[in-house]
Amino acid sequence: MTEHTYREAGVDIDLEARAVRALIDNLTYQRTGPFPMLGTVGHFAGLVDCGPFALALAVDGVGTKMLVADALRDWRTVGIDCIAMNVNDLYVMNIEPVAFVDYIAADDLSIEKMGQIGQGLNEGARLANINIVGGETATLRGLVNGLDLAGTCLGVQRKEKIITGDLIVPGDLIVGVPSSGIHSNGLTLARRIVEEYASYDTALAGGKTLGEELLTPTRIYHEALSVAETCIVHGMCHITGGGLLNFRRLADYGFSITAPLEVPAIFRWLQETGDIDGAEMYRTFNMGMGYAYIAPPRSVATIESAIPGARVVGEVAEEPGVWLRGIDIR
Repeated sequence: MTEHTYREAGVDIDLEARAVRALIDNLTYQRTGPFPMLGTVGHFAGLVDCGPFALALAVDGVGTKMLVADALRDWRTVGIDCIAMNVNDLYVMNIEPVAFVDYIAADDLSIEKMGQIGQGLNEGARLANINIVGGETATLRGLVNGLDLAGTCLGVQRKEKIITGDLIVPGDLIVGVPSSGIHSNGLTLARRIVEEYASYDTALAGGKTLGEELLTPTRIYHEALSVAETCIVHGMCHITGGGLLNFRRLADYGFSITAPLEVPAIFRWLQETGDIDGAEMYRTFNMGMGYAYIAPPRSVATIESAIPGARVVGEVAEEPGVWLRGIDIR
């Protein structure tokens, strides 16, 4: 059996990082006058100075999870994913999401599909307590094959309450929060394994089919705002594309995961069936931890009591890097 990797399936996260850096390096212009940019490009969200407040913008999409929805002809929940992938990137900076616009590009439009996508977007908006204020739908036959769903979210917060990770220090603890499943990352590799070795109708031991597992919507971590109000939090991380490597976006320290959260059945099946290396799994998927808090030890009890299933999974070290049980997964 061939050992599968995310790169072999068509997504090279190292190349993506270099390509994004090439793009960012050319974004040198900054607005003159009021409302300047705060910070730099490359965090989970971009910030604009609005006096005592900062506006934040995040953009993300559903990715190839849409192809799973197409295969099952079930688009009812991908709108939740679209909202979740955006608002979670705001929560990590302690920013409250307030408004959202969607972008749909398709080779052809289906009334049934658009209606179901709308249902999911509306449910995601309810869960995150945001307004959907508009969007764009483009029919791009010849450029797009299928339907791509993405969006941009606007958030707001007082500047002194924004959490960027700059207060993270060695000795801080990492508190992991369970995911709802695969979320919206790594689907290119997951689909490759399912379609090569099984089918979306194949049932796992717990009774859910692979299709149902892959379509489970991304968890919306709305509790982050209240947690940050009740205890000291030095940083937060959305475990999205790139898995544990997302910690590198927070600080130039080391993030050592020594006691990972329990790995859900869908990830165990993918790893065993696709013969995927353990480090590759944690560089690709959330592996059961969709969100994390980086906080001083005195805050841990408050975080754990506020969020069911949350617990300490590791700590911050002096030497830069990301380690899983002592193995550098960079």
